[in-house]
Amino acid sequence: MKGKIILVFLAYLLYSCGSGTEKKSQSQLPNFVFIFADDLGYGDLGCFGARDIATPNIDRIAAEGIKFTSFMSASPVCSPSRAGLLTGRMPQRMGINQVFFPESFTGMDPEEITIAEILKERGYRTAVVGKWHLGHLERFLPLNQGFDEYFGIPYSNDMASVVYMRGNEVEEYQVDQQYITKTYTEESLNFIDSSGNNPFFLYLAHNMPHVPIYASPEYQGTSERGLYGDVIQELDWSVGQVLKKLEEKGMLENTLIVFSSDNGPWLVMEDHGGSAGLLREGKQFTFEGGVRVPTVAMWKGKIEPGLVYEDLATQMDWFPTFCKIIGAELPQDREIDGRDLSSVLFENGSREGDTFLYYMLSSQEGYREGDWKIKRPYAGFAGSRGMKKVDAHDTLLFNLRNDPGETTNLAGENPEKTAQMMRAMELAVKQLGPLPESKVVRTPADNSHFEYLDSKEKAKN
Repeated sequence: MKGKIILVFLAYLLYSCGSGTEKKSQSQLPNFVFIFADDLGYGDLGCFGARDIATPNIDRIAAEGIKFTSFMSASPVCSPSRAGLLTGRMPQRMGINQVFFPESFTGMDPEEITIAEILKERGYRTAVVGKWHLGHLERFLPLNQGFDEYFGIPYSNDMASVVYMRGNEVEEYQVDQQYITKTYTEESLNFIDSSGNNPFFLYLAHNMPHVPIYASPEYQGTSERGLYGDVIQELDWSVGQVLKKLEEKGMLENTLIVFSSDNGPWLVMEDHGGSAGLLREGKQFTFEGGVRVPTVAMWKGKIEPGLVYEDLATQMDWFPTFCKIIGAELPQDREIDGRDLSSVLFENGSREGDTFLYYMLSSQEGYREGDWKIKRPYAGFAGSRGMKKVDAHDTLLFNLRNDPGETTNLAGENPEKTAQMMRAMELAVKQLGPLPESKVVRTPADNSHFEYLDSKEKAKN
C-alpha cells in the first residue's frame, strides 16, 4: 500500500509541474456520476430499441447528451469489467480473468491506481454505492482503493453472504432484496446532499438486473415485460431521482453523468435475463451481445444534445477521459489501455484508436479493427445451468457496421481480409506481452453462485 501511495503522489507531482494537460482550480472541477447496471442487455432500454420497457430518464440522458452505439465493456463477465472501468486497464494485465467469489481470498491488487485515487488527490469526495465485486477482504475493499465511502453488497446478489456493508464493516446481515434499488438510491442522494461545495465522484453500481431479480412493490407489474421489465423501470426511476437531485442543487451544469452496464444480458436466465436486442448472444460470450453495452452520457451545456457516436469506444476509456477533464496526468509506470473521449464528448470528434481484443476469462477469442471483427474457431458449449448452449463455429469474419448482429460470416468470400485480420490479432496479442497468472483463486466451496439457480430449477419441478 505504501508503494501505491508513493506512485500516486509522484503522478500528482508530475501533473502539478505542468505537462501540457491544463491544470484546473478547485472551483472549476466538475462532479462525476457513474451509474452502472449489472447484466443489462443492449435491448433493454427505450433509447436502444426496447418497446416493452419504459425508461424515460435514461432516454433523457441520451436525448440531452450522447448515445454510444458501439460501446464495449472490458469483459463479458462482471469482476474483470469492473476492474477495467476503474483502472482504465485491460483486466488481463491485472490477472483478473474470472469472477471473484465470497470464498475467494483475493481481489483487485491495491497497487492498481483507480480513478477514485486520481480524483481524491484533487480534493474530490469519492463514494461507491452498490456492488463492488473486486474482493471482500479489507485490503481489497473500496476504502483501500481510493474511495472515502462505501455502502453496498460486496458481491453479486445470488452469491452466499448477501449483506450490506458500510465502509469495512457489515452493517446489516438481513437484506430484503425487494428494496435494494431503493436503498442504493437513498444512499446516493444522501451522498450528493452531504458533499457541500466539494467536487464529488459517485459510483452507483446497482446489483440489478442480475438474478435473482427484485423490484419494490410499487414497481411490480408496471412493465410489459414481466418482472424483468419492472426491475429496469425501477432502475430508470433511480436515475431520475439522481437527475432531479442534481437539478434541485443547481449541479446539473457542472456534472458529467454516465449510465452503462458491466456486460451483456444473462440469456440462460430466460425471462429473468434481459435482451441483447439485435446483437448475438449475451453474457459469457465474445459475440457482440456479451460485450457491447448500452451507454449514454450527458453534461448540460457541455455535451451537445442528441449526439450519437457509432464508432468504437470502451469502458476503459472513462479513466483517461476523467483525467483529461480535471487536468490530471495519467500514471506513467503502467499501461493504460483506455483512450480519452473528450473530443467525442465535447467537440463532436473521434476517439483515437479503432482496435479491441475480445477475451472471455483468459481465452483470447476475437479482435476488432475499425468496422471489421474476426473470431477464432470455437469448439462450442453444450450448455449448463449457468451458461447457455452455443454451437461450434469455424473462423468468423464480420463487418459490424453492416452486420452488428453477426449474422453473415464473410470469411469464405474474403480470404485476404481474413488473413490480414488474423495477422493483426496475433500482433496485438504479442504486443501485450506476457500476462500474469490469474489472481482469482477458487476454492472447493465456490458453488455459492448457483444457490439461486438451484432454487429456480426446483421451482420448475
